[in-house]
Amino acid sequence: MLEAGQKAPDFTLNDKDGNPVSLSDFLGKKVVLYFYPKDNTPGCTRQACAFGEAYSLFKAKNVEVIGISKDSVASHSKFASKYSLPFVLLSDPDRLAIEAYGVWQEKKMCGKVGMGVIRTTFLIDEKGNIEKVMPKVKPDTNAEEILAEL
Repeated sequence: MLEAGQKAPDFTLNDKDGNPVSLSDFLGKKVVLYFYPKDNTPGCTRQACAFGEAYSLFKAKNVEVIGISKDSVASHSKFASKYSLPFVLLSDPDRLAIEAYGVWQEKKMCGKVGMGVIRTTFLIDEKGNIEKVMPKVKPDTNAEEILAEL
């Protein structure tokens, strides 16, 4: 997994509308980049809704919020619409950003071991450097914790 002080790897992925979005599009702004396992699951929905509810506070601080999972563009579109999510959701089915940031790791669920996305949030500064890494964040408090950092 990447660490604070490292350059954040650039990527270009499609958003919920199928438009390409690059991390470098946001140079000059801080970015909250969060990786999550799956749309419409309880924890991921709570985390996304918390970021959605706090989005105006992030925007007031000139901070962009970007969520990334392996889900398809269509899944993201439905997820964003269902929960009125105002921030960028990016689809990474080939795990390009997921692997570049080191969040594709071994997980244990219900006694079974497999590979999956470890819920992780990165705070990236205006120059594209990683300012803070928050691995294994709690979905309900992640947005609050980031706001407190800012």
